[in-house]
Amino acid sequence: MDLIFHITSRHEADEASRSGTHVPRDFEREGFVHCSYGHQLAAVADRLFRGRTDLVVLQIDPSRLAAPVILENLEGGTELFPHVYGPIPMTAVVEIHPFQP
Repeated sequence: MDLIFHITSRHEADEASRSGTHVPRDFEREGFVHCSYGHQLAAVADRLFRGRTDLVVLQIDPSRLAAPVILENLEGGTELFPHVYGPIPMTAVVEIHPFQP
């Protein structure tokens, strides 16, 4: 499976680096971690994070995840996005990139 990407705040990424696991604030409500493929990042960022300056992108190797990655679109569109149904261990994060939509 291709690398996947998750946009988060620098603060949440720093907390995850300290704890060893990334659990987004909305994980309990959503039940999964929203991710994208590289070609989807710009559109997702422009739609959801426009104007933010505190962001990073976690570059994730799905083969290092224990949780399942499900390709789906829960908003009714045809484009599929990878959703991780569990926390992200930082051992699965290949790189953390500064990011500004």
